[in-house]
Amino acid sequence: MKLNKLVLGLTLAIGFMSTASAQTVMRNSISIAQNSHQGEAIDTLAKEVEKRTNGRIKIQNFYSGSLGGERESIESVQLGTQELATTSTGPVPNFVPEARILDVPFLFRDKAHARAVLDGPIGQELLTKFESKGFKALAWGENGVRHMTNSKRAVNEPSDLKGLKMRTMENPVHVAAYKGLGIVTTPMAFPEVFTALQQGTVDGQENPLSVIMASNFDQVQKHLSLTGHVYSPCIILMNKATYDKLSAADKQIFLDAAKEAVKVNRARVDKDDANGVAELRKKGMNVIENVDKSKFVATLGPINAEFEKQFGKPNLDRIRNFK
Repeated sequence: MKLNKLVLGLTLAIGFMSTASAQTVMRNSISIAQNSHQGEAIDTLAKEVEKRTNGRIKIQNFYSGSLGGERESIESVQLGTQELATTSTGPVPNFVPEARILDVPFLFRDKAHARAVLDGPIGQELLTKFESKGFKALAWGENGVRHMTNSKRAVNEPSDLKGLKMRTMENPVHVAAYKGLGIVTTPMAFPEVFTALQQGTVDGQENPLSVIMASNFDQVQKHLSLTGHVYSPCIILMNKATYDKLSAADKQIFLDAAKEAVKVNRARVDKDDANGVAELRKKGMNVIENVDKSKFVATLGPINAEFEKQFGKPNLDRIRNFK
């Protein structure tokens, strides 16, 4: 009897050890808070992967830049020291130059147009460009439409921006465009932005309402102008070697889970866009809603001419005219 109990105990222990060792733990990160559109995306991805693999694969999430800024996280995924990262496209052109085209100001008519482009052949073609750089791009998500905030003055038209020192993403297209608007650009990793605004190192920044709200920028910024100057995607990236080692079934699980994550992510952006202005006004921000975007487009004329040379007018028109 004792022998049987011993054998049973050893069998259960071995079974437990093999189950424990069979679980794969991966890491995913974002540079903003968990209570955000990106937080909802990575939490949904983790939940779906764990559920669909019956717990064989668990994703541990890190928030608020605790594993580094977006550029550092992308580098970690490329090197394989981190399995996943979810990031805005800000630093992405430093790794995959073809993605720069998405950051051209006033390229998309609205969010619906941008989503259609990214979910259609143009966006799917761009996802394949990541593979030769060490990434598997699982899906395009969304940050939203970017607006400008600052602590100095209300911005109604481009001339109001002249001389404002603004944090920009580490993105050459954004930097070129904002210089064209008369902004003194200061590229900076996102985790540093709140402190820089608080200390007056920079006067302002630009981000979608979702990011402005999740980051509590109302505490350090007085003026918000709904310029809607750039549509900002985000992207769910995975280390290519990690993805390639998965079975065909598990690869599909990650792709399907990423689609679910994007649905939740975009729904949160829509919710924040619907409620954001009222909430930020309630918190004391001066919100300029009726910005004349045509003046911004006209001011950017020379810069857009350079972008057409750089990217090719047919490539830009293919996006602009996509239905």
